[in-house]
Amino acid sequence: MRPAHPVERAVGIDYYVSDADGVGGRLRAAPEDFRVREREAVDVEPLDADPGAYPNVVFRATLRNWDTNDFVAALADRLGFSRERFSWAGTKDKRAVTTQLFSVRWLDDPAFPDVGGAEIEVLGRTGRPVLFGDLRGNEFEIAVRDAEHPDRVPAVSEDLRAFGDRAAGEVAVPNYFGQQRFGTRRPVTHKVGLAVACGDWEGAVLAYVGNPSEREPESTREARAYVEETRDWAGALERLPAHLGYERAMVHRLVENGGESEADFADALRTAPNNIQRLFVNAAQSSLFNRTLSARLDRGLPFHRPVVGDVVCFADDAGLPDPDRSQRVTERRVDTIARHCARGRAFVTAPLVGTETELADGEQGEIERGVLDDEGVAPGDFDLPGEFGSTGTRRAILAATELDVADDPLTFSFSLPSGSYATVLLREYLKADPAEMR
Repeated sequence: MRPAHPVERAVGIDYYVSDADGVGGRLRAAPEDFRVREREAVDVEPLDADPGAYPNVVFRATLRNWDTNDFVAALADRLGFSRERFSWAGTKDKRAVTTQLFSVRWLDDPAFPDVGGAEIEVLGRTGRPVLFGDLRGNEFEIAVRDAEHPDRVPAVSEDLRAFGDRAAGEVAVPNYFGQQRFGTRRPVTHKVGLAVACGDWEGAVLAYVGNPSEREPESTREARAYVEETRDWAGALERLPAHLGYERAMVHRLVENGGESEADFADALRTAPNNIQRLFVNAAQSSLFNRTLSARLDRGLPFHRPVVGDVVCFADDAGLPDPDRSQRVTERRVDTIARHCARGRAFVTAPLVGTETELADGEQGEIERGVLDDEGVAPGDFDLPGEFGSTGTRRAILAATELDVADDPLTFSFSLPSGSYATVLLREYLKADPAEMR
C-alpha cells in the first residue's frame, strides 16, 4: 500500500489503498467548485402549526463560503438570539456552496434577516430540533482544478473498485474521517479530546491554544509558542490574533480565574460553544477509529466482508448502516453475514469509542484493544461531564458509491452516507498535500 501524506498520518490515515499515481490538482479554487447538498430526512409540519407543540422552525440554507458555525453565529447575532437556540443536521466546510438543514427555537412567526452569501428557505415547524445526523447523506459535485494527469482517473478507479469488490461504475475506500475533522493546517482537535478523556484539562487547553504549526502565519505561531513557554495568560491574551476567537475566550477565562488548577482549565475549555466541545471528543473518537482502520489495512483484513470476531451492523429502511442493529460474527455465521454484506444488507464496523462500546473479538478485537492501549484510553474514560461525555457507537469501515467523472474541468459527482467525507474519496485521486484539498 502507498503511504499517506505525513499530515494525514498524524490523524491515523496511514495509507492510500490505490497504488496508482494521482491526477494532481487542487480543490476549492472557488467555492462553486465544491458543491454539497444534503439528502434530507426530516418531516416538518406547516409553518402555521401550533408553536406550543412545534416550537422549532426548520429552514434550508444555501451558503456560499460560510463555515456552518460562523453562519449560525452571524445569524444569531442579527436576530439577537443565543446561538444555542440553533441546531443543524451536519457541519459543512467553509469554501464551498452547501445546501443544508437547520432549525431554530422560535415561537413567533419567523422573519429572517439578509445574510450575505446565504439564501434561506423556511420549510415549516417540528416538535424537536433538527439534530446532528438528521440526513440520509450528501450529494457532491466537485471540480478539480489544474489536474496535471486526468488520464490517471481510470487506474485509480480500478484500484478502488477492486478494494471494495464493487461492480463496474462503483468505487470504495476506507471510511476514514477526513482531515477537516481535525484541522488541515493544524490537526489538533483530537489531541484536545484525548487529553480530556485522560483527565488532563490543562493539556487539553494547551493543545488547543498552544501547539504552534509551521502552516500558520508567523504571528500566530509566535503567540502559541509564548503560551507554551510562559503560561502567562495576560501576556498571551495580548498576543493572540483577534481571529482566534475560541482561543482568546479560553485564555480570557484563565486570566479571570487564575489558570492554576485543573478546574480552572476545565472551565476555560467550556467557554467553547457546545458543538465545539462535542467536536473535541468526537475528533478523539475519530482519530482512534482512523487508527483502527489503518491497523486493519496493515493486517490485510478485508473491508467489504467480515472475518470471525467482527461486529457488523445491518441496513435500515433506507439501506444505510444502522449501528443500533448489530451482531457479532461467529465462525458459524461468517459466510451468511458475508452474503448480507455483498448485497448491501450488512456492514463491517469499527468503534467510535464511548462508555457503552463493546469491542470486537478475534483479530479485529486485538486491533481495537491495541489502538486504545497505545493511546492510553479506555471506554470508561469517556464518562465525562456535560458535552464532553459520549456513550459511543460503531461505524461502517467501508464507504462505497457510484461515481460519475466528467472532463473540462475534471469533475467528480457522487453521494455518500451521512458522516462520510468526500475528501477521503478524492484524496485517492489527487494524491496531493491535504492543504490543496481543504
